[in-house]
Order: sequence, then structure tokens, then C-alpha cells
Amino acid sequence: MDRVELVLRKYDGRPHRRVTALRLGTDEFGTWLGTPRRTVVRYSYGWRRIEFTREDSVRLIPHDGWWMAMFLAEPSRKDVYCDITTPAEHTGSRITVIDLDIDLIRYRADHRVVIDDEDEFEAHRRRFGYPTDVVARATAATGVLHEALATAREPFGAHHHGWMTRLWSVTRPNHRRADQGRTPPAEPGVPG
Repeated sequence: MDRVELVLRKYDGRPHRRVTALRLGTDEFGTWLGTPRRTVVRYSYGWRRIEFTREDSVRLIPHDGWWMAMFLAEPSRKDVYCDITTPAEHTGSRITVIDLDIDLIRYRADHRVVIDDEDEFEAHRRRFGYPTDVVARATAATGVLHEALATAREPFGAHHHGWMTRLWSVTRPNHRRADQGRTPPAEPGVPG
């Protein structure tokens, strides 16, 4: 299983954050990456420069969507965290997106979905001069994601469990899990 560098930039080109993940595979929804607990996340500005992930997670980079999603294992209170981004650029072992500020979060306990940082999106829209089509696509993606998260429409239902199982099989092969009997989704050329 190879490693991939996930790089987030801001619209003006400055680096935002990056994380090295395991490329778990690809399916009809996109490319799945795994970040085990204690994976290093590097920030390019602000008071925190390095942070360690608190939970295991799998990340979905859609084939052509204006977002990316992170599915967090328990005990995180958050079930899914989505960033509104430009479509991903894949270059060898690097995936790059432009973070467009808006985030959507679904909480585990009550499945409540909240939209976060719309004020930051508006401020950066003015500051960096987001083009009209970028604003329209980011806004549309926010609406589509909100509905998909609220209704648990795949890939925001149970689909990610198979990818989490794949991550655990690589990073913790002897660890007993709640979804022990589940198998990852089939992928051409990769045994399940």
C-alpha cells in the first residue's frame, strides 16, 4: 500500500495543511485514503504547526466533486467532516486541493449536520476575488453535501466501513473491531 501526500492550499496559493496518508484504493465514489490515529498533520500558518490525529479515519477524494470527506472512528463525536474544495489534482503520489473554507460536520450522537465557516468563505471570497463560477460551485456543493449527510446517502451511509476495515487490516491486523465481519468494497485488481 503506497503513501500519498494530501496537500490543501488556500485560493491565493499559500499552503494550508498537509498530511501523508495510505492510499487504500479507488471505487465508484473516488479515491480512499487512510490516516491512522497519531498521523501527523502539518499546518503552514497559525499557532499550531503540527498536530496528531486523534482517531483513525478514512478520507474520500471524489473523482470530480467540489469537496472531500473524512470519516472518523469512535470515540470522535464527529462522524463525518467535509471540506468544500476545488476538484482534486492527482500528480503521482500527491493530491492537491484548494480549500474553499466551508466545512460540513455530521455529529455521531444525533446525526445533526452543521455548516461551518460560511463567514470565512465570504471574507475570503471578497479578499481573494473568488470568481463567480467558483462561488456557485462551492455553494452548490454545500447544498448537495448537506442533503447527502442528513439522509445518509452513500457514500455517507455505511459504505466507508469497508474502507475503515481495510485501514485497520493494514495498521492493526490483530485488533478486534465492531465491524470485524465486514469486508471492504470490491475493487478491480485488489483482493477484498
